[in-house]
Amino acid sequence: MSDLPENADGKPLFYDPTERRIRSFVTRAGRLSTGQARALEELGPRFCIPYQKSLLDLDAAFGRKAPVILEIGFGMGDTTAAIAAGMPEKNFLGVEVHTPGVGSLLKLIGEQHLENLRIVQHDAVEVVTNMLAPESLAGVHVFFPDPWHKARHNKRRLIQPPFVSLLASRIAPGGYLHCATDWQDYAEQMLEVLSAEPTLANTAEGYAERPAYRPNTKFEKRGLRLGHGVWDLVFVKR
Repeated sequence: MSDLPENADGKPLFYDPTERRIRSFVTRAGRLSTGQARALEELGPRFCIPYQKSLLDLDAAFGRKAPVILEIGFGMGDTTAAIAAGMPEKNFLGVEVHTPGVGSLLKLIGEQHLENLRIVQHDAVEVVTNMLAPESLAGVHVFFPDPWHKARHNKRRLIQPPFVSLLASRIAPGGYLHCATDWQDYAEQMLEVLSAEPTLANTAEGYAERPAYRPNTKFEKRGLRLGHGVWDLVFVKR
């Protein structure tokens, strides 16, 4: 019997990746810097995990047993590297589709000698569905996902009830889901969706204070100076 969330027809809400579904991202062809290309070639074989349609042995992937934090859509990897450096006792699995971002994070891994990071370059929904076992994660980070700000594109937003239900199923009791956005209407949607998930409980009355482990990025600082808001949401698995 499948452990995936089901719809009213009894069919999994997330399914074989060969089937059609709405994507929450657009694959962009980015230009690799020399350093990124070198990092992909030299460090990719060690720190990148190929996508597979079977469960990943996390202990074997990291070469040790430790709590695993999943980060979805790490961009250029600066935040991911900073958090991993500050929490050497935890393992971090980053998922990103864009090659320059993967190369950038690999470059940071090499420069900072980070041993607790691994990368899967693939669609996050498929990675979570097929590679991660139920209750295998200590936490999930989703920082500044694409807001798809046009109303007709809102359906492409990553934080939707089916995906949140799937993520929650992969988080161990006591683990957490931390989302952040600088778009107010997306923050409101996130709060509504996360609050409606019965296996999650809000750690705050509404939005949370930015946890100390999430660095304040240059992009974020610039936005705050311009009067833009940033909203953090931290929910724990019951």
